[in-house]
Parts: sequence; C-alpha cells; structure tokens
Amino acid sequence: MGNEKSALSGLKIDEKAIEITDFWLHHSANLNGANSSTISVFISEPSLQSCPNFGKPSPLERTAKNLMLHRHPCILKYISSWRKGSSYYLATEEVKPLAQIIGSQTTLQICIGLHSILRALIFLHEKALASHNNVCSSSIYVTSEGSWKLGGLEFLCRFTDFNQAYLKKIKNFRYEKAIAPEEDGNSLETQLNPIGVDQYAFGVLTEEVLRLKNSDDVPALAEFKEICKRSLQNPDPLLRTKLSTLLNNPFFTHDFINIHEFLMELPLKSETEKEEFFSNLVSQLKAFPEKIIADQLGRLLLSRMVLLDSTAQQKLLPCVLKPKTEDNEEDTSLFTVSTFKSHLVPKLLQMFCVRDTSIRLLLLSHLNSFIYAFQIDELKNQILPELLVGIKDHDDHLVSVTLRALADLVPILGAAAVIGGKRGKLFTDGRPNHGQIRREASTRSKRASNSSNSNHNNTNNIINNNGIDCLPVELLERPSPDGGEDRIESALILAEEETTWSDWDAHEVNITKTIDTDVLPEAIQDDEFPPVKPETSEATVKKDKLTYNKKTIVSDIRELDIKHSKTMQQAAEEVDFFTDMEPVIEKPKVVHIEQVKPKKSVFDVKNGNQDIEDDDGWVEDFDDWGDNAAAVKD
Repeated sequence: MGNEKSALSGLKIDEKAIEITDFWLHHSANLNGANSSTISVFISEPSLQSCPNFGKPSPLERTAKNLMLHRHPCILKYISSWRKGSSYYLATEEVKPLAQIIGSQTTLQICIGLHSILRALIFLHEKALASHNNVCSSSIYVTSEGSWKLGGLEFLCRFTDFNQAYLKKIKNFRYEKAIAPEEDGNSLETQLNPIGVDQYAFGVLTEEVLRLKNSDDVPALAEFKEICKRSLQNPDPLLRTKLSTLLNNPFFTHDFINIHEFLMELPLKSETEKEEFFSNLVSQLKAFPEKIIADQLGRLLLSRMVLLDSTAQQKLLPCVLKPKTEDNEEDTSLFTVSTFKSHLVPKLLQMFCVRDTSIRLLLLSHLNSFIYAFQIDELKNQILPELLVGIKDHDDHLVSVTLRALADLVPILGAAAVIGGKRGKLFTDGRPNHGQIRREASTRSKRASNSSNSNHNNTNNIINNNGIDCLPVELLERPSPDGGEDRIESALILAEEETTWSDWDAHEVNITKTIDTDVLPEAIQDDEFPPVKPETSEATVKKDKLTYNKKTIVSDIRELDIKHSKTMQQAAEEVDFFTDMEPVIEKPKVVHIEQVKPKKSVFDVKNGNQDIEDDDGWVEDFDDWGDNAAAVKD
C-alpha cells in the first residue's frame, strides 16, 4: 500500500466528482480488462491531506488501512490503494453516498439498510474490539444493488486507544448531532464507553432516516422509533439498549429481514437448514414487491453459494432465471421482463465471464429461459464470445452443452454471426409433392393420346450394350383388374415416382435395366426377335404369342394412314387381353426398345423421319396383312 506499482491497470476515472468532502473527492471509474467493471475511487489531494490537528497518516490513508483490515459483508469493500505523485488513491466497490438517494428509499429498504449498519457495528464491537466513532449518513454508502455499507473508518480506533484526548482530537471533524453528551468533558473519563458513543450515534441516524416514514409496510415501526429516541439517545450511557438486543426487535425480525440475513450467512448454515429454507423461499418472496426483491436480494439470489446448492437449483433458480410471462397467471416466476432486464441481466453478464465449469453449465441449462431478455449487442459482443471459448474446453460435456446453447442463438443472431465463414445453399428441399406427381402423370397421359403424329426428333437416341440404336417409346396406361397387382406392377409404380428425384441417377439406371429385361419382352414383341426368358418354356412362349400377337384385320386401306389412328385404337381396344387372366402392368414413363427394320411390303407408307409410335402399345405386323385381307375377301 502506498506504492505506485499498486495502481490498477486500465483504470479510467471520470472527471466529474460524485462527492466532495473535507478529506477527499469521490469519483466513479471504469476498470477495463478481462472483466470490465465500475468501481469508486477516492482521491486525496495535497490540500486535503494537511488537516489541522489530525496528524499523519491522512484521513484517507487511515480509511484505506481500516477497510483493508476489517472485512465484513456490511462494510465497504476494499479493492486497492496507491499513491501517485502527491495524491493518494483508494479504490472500493461501486457505491454512492446515502445522502444522495435517501429520498427514494422505501421504508422496507431503510429497514434492511439499518439492519446492515447494525450488524457492521456489532462486528466492530464484538469481533474487532473497536468503535467507529462517527456513525451518520455521511459514513454510509449504497451499492448498485441497494445494499447499505458502513464506511468512514477514518475515526475508527481500538478500545485500548479510546480516551478523552482522542475524542477531543477528532471532535471537530465528526457529525455534531451524533456526538454523545458524555463527551463534553464534564463527565469522568471512567464513564466514557466506546460502545455507548456508537449507540447514541445510531439512535440519531435512525431518527433522521425514519422521520418521514409512517408507512405500515414494516411491522413495529413506531415502537422502534420510540426505542431509538428514548433508549439509544439516553444521556446516561448505562441505560442505552445494547445494539445486539435490537436485532431481536420486531422491526428487524420480519420475513424479509430473515431471508436477507439467511442469504448473507449461507456458508454458515447446515445442509438441513438450507434445504428447508430454499424449499419455502419462493412462496415467502411472493409476498413482497418484485422491485424490492430485485434491489435487495437480486445479488444474493445469484451468489455462488446459492447457485451451487442442490435444493436451490431445483426449487429456486427456475423461478429466478425465467422472466414472468404476462398472459400466464399460474407462472411461478418472481420477476417480470422489465425487472429482469434492469436488475438481473447486468449480474448475468458478469457471471458469463466466470470461467467456472459448474457455474457455466448451470447458466447454459437455463439459457433458453432468459436469452430473450438480453439485447442483441449483449448477445453478440458478450455472451457469444464466452460461448465460443466454451467449445474449446477439454470437457466433452461442457462442449456438448455449449453447442446446444449456440443453436439457441442462431434464430436470434443468425447463422452467419454464430458460426461465421462463407455459407451457401448446399442442400435442397427434396420432399416429394404427390399432388404435383399426379398432375404430371395426367399431363403425360393426355399428351401421349393426343400427339401420336408429333415430332420427337429432339429426343436423343440411346445406344444399348450391343451398339443398336434405341428409340424412346411411351406406353399408354391401362387399368389393372381387381387383384391383378403383382411385383412387376409395384416396381413400375415405384419407378415412375422415383423419376422425380433428379439427383439419384443410380436408381434410374437400375429401373431401366429392370424394364429392359423383365417388362419389355412381355409388352412389345416381334415375330423375328422373340425374346425368351431362360426359365420360360417354349410352350409358354407360343401361348403368349397366340394371346397377345393377334393381328388386327384392316377392312379399309385408309386405316393405315396416321390420321386414322383412332380407328386402329378402337380395334385394338376390342381385343380381349385378359382371356387367360394374366395380370397387366402399368406402363413405365419411357421404355427404350431396339429399332428393327420391318420387312418391306407393297403397302408400306413412307413417313419421312418420323418415329414409329403405337398408342396402344402393340406393333402391327403388316407383312401378314395381305394374307389376312385375302382370307376375309374369300
């Protein structure tokens, strides 16, 4: 202490002072670093250090020394102190003077604050064996969470050093109204009591802060004010009530004070006491305004001891870390969205900077409940960088939970902000649209029946394995008889549906092979190239030819013309294809057959380069037409 090397790095002090006293200037400052935060800095200039009759060290140096030695939750928290040039600096937690905010304090907040000051004085008297000697509103500071902290320890002295001479030395710098009557010098020195000095000053403080408070929010308010007036300010030090006795007064024993005290002393409680306390805590807190809970208990409810308690994790934290929804009356959450944003979000942002596995896992498990309470900038600049650190940890469970949390950020920040890098459309929506498939099938059927003379030159010829050109031929759909579906029919239906999946070429190749080997010999046959399966007997082949290769008798030569193809279709439809009740298969989309040059006949009709297409799926053998016509004529 007092060394320039002790100065905090990254400290930026505001130019405007919050408070100006006879001993120092109180400034707010920002501490930039790994965990940026706001602190309070007290600066003692050379002109303020030379106090007549006070001696050395200076008041600010004495305050820094006493704050460093006397650590208590209700005493101002010491951070650092150093000397720079001729000035002396003291850094503490962020606080404001009580005098600046006392007008906005409620009766319950004042009650909790007085309880904290009372506990700090009892600690000094019973543990440190020292007296404060200047208890007043100028010695009390309020943190950003609303907690009252006892400061102004420049006049603190041990009981062994307390005497009339010391009181006379500091009398001119103390709060005049809080000076006890026995200090006037007329009383004997043996009657001076260091505890009595603080008792009297605490009575004056209580009377001043509660003067305008007549609310019934806190029980026994009038009784407590009467005790402070008549007992604590009694001219006789021996008749003053002990400060430890005041803790049992009904003014300090209501439920909210008990909850606050239990949370402050949580490390001292047993497991059974903590289990019982956290099991009933939510129902007890429901009886108080949420703003009071957030102000006074928000920091304590999110303390490390509470977060790591198993009962609190089950009973309390789900109600604390989830903002209340307005449309749900049965919601057990304690805070609305506005209160959650103003009081709990700043604390949660600090907690995400803590590199503790258990704390991080707990926050990530509830992240989806309060993620929408953060601003976009807070998520992008503070939460996201900390989560990206978590995915590089060696703990597999932490990495897994962190990746799930990153997924919750994608709908809010976008994938580009979360994962970074270049992205592109690498996947397509491959869900089959069955309605569109049926419409396409109907369109193909109409096109096949109405465009028998259309040109198909734009269709590429496909060469089979033997090097023979194959032409694409479309087959008409024929209705299946009841119970006539078999394995081949199902395969063809599947082939038609799967042709809509343009990317899966391997399936199309397999379907084409199946059609060429199994379907084609039964659907289209020629007398010169009768395809016979190895397992099919010669008798079966003859039977199939008699059944399916029945020749159509042409009564008029005009029927050979393409324009009269409808007459040929009607003749083909009159043939009974189901005499042997063989199952009929639906046509595939496109079937490739070998192009075979028919025998020349005197009745051949030249069609130029048009492809041969028969709408009913059966090839007419015009070679035998002359013989059949002669037979009909005879």
